[in-house]
Amino acid sequence: MNVNEKIRAREVRLIDSNGDQLGVKSRNEALDIAQTRNLDLVLVAPNAKPPVCRIMDYGKYRYEQQKKEKEARKKQKIINVKEVRFTPGIGEHDFNTKLKNARKFLEKGDKVKASVRFRGRAITHKELGQEVLDRLAEEVKDISAIESKAKMEGRNMFMMLAPLNEK
Repeated sequence: MNVNEKIRAREVRLIDSNGDQLGVKSRNEALDIAQTRNLDLVLVAPNAKPPVCRIMDYGKYRYEQQKKEKEARKKQKIINVKEVRFTPGIGEHDFNTKLKNARKFLEKGDKVKASVRFRGRAITHKELGQEVLDRLAEEVKDISAIESKAKMEGRNMFMMLAPLNEK
């Protein structure tokens, strides 16, 4: 943001610290007004004709902006994507273990990428992988929603599960 001497325009529309319009002034005149009030001249709308400048305490303004950004960052939630891998002929106990992990991730608020890896000739039986993913979706439907249906990508079949929004 351009401040004080960095402003290049010859004429500027000037707004004082209270928000009142002071009209169109030359750059030097606007700088003098700002300096007599011990404030900065800040370019707020460079594309306007003539450019709009405001008289304000630039250091205080930047501090307020940084405080707002920090507060906004504090409130945002970071969502991670966790992967749970299956095989087409997965055993009952293995499935239950991976199901438990997927449930834990979803309850924590993370998305789950469920994938079935096909090795060797197993790729000829894609319906087995589809059944595994459908069964997983059915088991966790109380705490999650299917974000993207199962689809093949190379030798892997993927499905995304997203946690249901907390009330």
